[in-house]
Formats: sequence, C-alpha cells, structure tokens
Amino acid sequence: MTRGFYIGRFQPFHNGHLSMVEQIAEDVDELVLGIGSADDSHTGRNPFTAGERIMMITKSLVDYDLVTYAVPIEDLERNSVWVSHIQSMSPDFDVAYSNNPLVIQLFREAGIEIRQSPMFNRDVLEGTEVRERMINGDDWQTLVPKAVVEVVEEMNGIERIQMVSDTDSNGD
Repeated sequence: MTRGFYIGRFQPFHNGHLSMVEQIAEDVDELVLGIGSADDSHTGRNPFTAGERIMMITKSLVDYDLVTYAVPIEDLERNSVWVSHIQSMSPDFDVAYSNNPLVIQLFREAGIEIRQSPMFNRDVLEGTEVRERMINGDDWQTLVPKAVVEVVEEMNGIERIQMVSDTDSNGD
C-alpha cells in the first residue's frame, strides 16, 4: 500500500487541486491532504478556516475511490524543520507531491521522495484568481467543484471575502 501527501492552502479547493488529486490517485492507495496555513483565516489571502477547507475537500472527493485524510497544518516560520513539523501532524506517507520549488527542496533535503505533476490551466486555476473573482462578483463557480460552491454558499463565504478584502483607507 502506498500513501501520498499533497499540501496546499486550498483557499479555496479548486479544479486545479481536483485534477492534481485525480492524477495522484493513479499512483497511491491513500492520500493525505495537508491543509496549509491552517491557523490563518478571515483575511483576503486566507478567507476560509481549516474546518471549512476540510469540508470543501471532503465533499468534493466523496465519490472518488480513494481513501483521503485531510490534516490541518499550522504555519511554521522555520523552513529547516518544516518537514518534521508536517510529519508530526500527519499519518506516515511514502511520497510527497508538489510543484512548489521550496517545498520540493525541503522534502528532498529530508530524504522524502517528491513527485511533480503538470499544472492544470494554471493561468486561471489558482487560488488568487478564484478569490479575485469572488471579491469582484465575477464567475468563480466554474473554477471549483460543485461541492465547493455549496460550502461557500452555506457559510456566506462571498460576503466574508468581500468584507475582509475591503479597507477603511481613504487611498493615502
């Protein structure tokens, strides 16, 4: 049995993440999804709580034939011990997946096999683009799984991200 590890902030979980999970599922029997920046929420960059992101992921993957574990990972501002921090919070895993150069380097230095995969429509399928569309009232729903739309609507997430992204500055 092979267990993989895939970390992301998932702010929100979008179709690019889903495509990555689908590709990883071809290689592993189980997948740990590390919810990065789990201690941060209610900001423009990280509007959703770890629990809300776990709901997004769990509901999006419910019909997949893959055992998944969503594990909150709090930020740690010391890269040299970041991998051991992840290992302390996660079930054991055999291989990690990432396209982030820093993450790749840190896992390599820790002696953990790391695999990359192609990005999926990265110019559109990235959290920043999805959040910007949410803030501006543009179409974001087509960029995320249907379950994510339902979770965001349930928590009134559009109002939240618009509110926390607003400012009381007069432009100076």
